[in-house]
Amino acid sequence: MDSALFPAGADRCSPGKFYGWIVFCLMVLGWGVLGALVCIVLALNQTAMNDYFAFGLWIVFDLAVIALGAGAFFTGFLTYILRKEELRSIINTSVIIGFICYSGAVGMLGFDIGQPLRGWFGFWHANVHSMLTEVMFCITCYLGVLTIEYLPLILENRKLNQVPEFHFMAHNMHQIMALFAGTGTFLSFFHQGSLGGMYGVLFARPFAFREGFFIWPWTFFLFIWSAIASGPCLTILVAMITEKVSGKKLVKQEAISLLAKISGWLLATYLVAKIADTLYWGYVMAPAKGLTLASFYREGPYGMWLLFAEIGIFGIIPALILTNREARENRTLLAIAAVMNCTGICINRFVFTVVSLAIPVMPFEKFASYFPTWQEWSISFGMLAYGCLIFSLSYRYLPVFPHEHELNAGSGHAHAHAH
Repeated sequence: MDSALFPAGADRCSPGKFYGWIVFCLMVLGWGVLGALVCIVLALNQTAMNDYFAFGLWIVFDLAVIALGAGAFFTGFLTYILRKEELRSIINTSVIIGFICYSGAVGMLGFDIGQPLRGWFGFWHANVHSMLTEVMFCITCYLGVLTIEYLPLILENRKLNQVPEFHFMAHNMHQIMALFAGTGTFLSFFHQGSLGGMYGVLFARPFAFREGFFIWPWTFFLFIWSAIASGPCLTILVAMITEKVSGKKLVKQEAISLLAKISGWLLATYLVAKIADTLYWGYVMAPAKGLTLASFYREGPYGMWLLFAEIGIFGIIPALILTNREARENRTLLAIAAVMNCTGICINRFVFTVVSLAIPVMPFEKFASYFPTWQEWSISFGMLAYGCLIFSLSYRYLPVFPHEHELNAGSGHAHAHAH
């Protein structure tokens, strides 16, 4: 029976509800596969990318999910390196989210390069002068680390764990997980920074170019900072959504509170640095090049409202909520703050990826605009469906939440409808 595969002492929703949800995810994923096949067979002219926009929706998605997936390495660092034991209640969730984000990002990059079968060229014929080479190596290696971190959770499935070899393998891997957490922190730290540093060294594009510290532009540090400030909020949000859908308490409140507090103060300090960077760029660097802050926003759909939305609405407001103890203890306000924090990082990555390319750098050029085709949207939503599929299967059949039974003891079958 299906229930024999459930985590010990846990109940799940009926097969009808579950497989109905799985079919929906597969349908969206199938739409994404269709878009991918069209792009592979007919080439990238099926997208809205052109000589202006070499980076499009896929890169925005990649940078956003990689930033939000930073909750995996940061939570692992807090749990295994800094010994924040209360976070063990949510560490499995962050690992699964990280695996989904990174595997999905690598998959989307395969289509973004146009010829997935030549993806290995970047490793064999590496351009050692490019920051993207370091990003490519680190992302791929970190996906391997996340796979290793995810594997013991898979082996703890009730049926698989009955195999002695799998049981001992899972146990022994847990004993050395701090090693992988440290490796993942090292890899993720550098590729998060290099993604931002790539934009910061574009001296031909004043909108993105930044000065910096030695060889690292300020964007190198800002991308790391923003990722570890927003990544934990996605972990919190997914845990809260799972609790809402299942009707059960799955994560100890102390884990949620600690992660929200850390995320809030990281976001607050990041905003101070981001505002200082923006002011210096807009009122010192740009004028030195004969430009003004307003010249970057004088026309086109990408107005200064994006700057106010990123820093003000989706930055300062969630930071105020998350740094206030009473506010973050309110589940509704916490959910709102988490959504706003994640939205803010998505806007930031969109601005660097699309707006940087939309602003002209030659006197004869005009402001350009970009809107993705259905093929680009389908692959992006297919990636989201893939994530929902992996997490749903993990929740149903794996012990994702180690304190689920403890937190719901005595509730009987009151939650038999749960997902």
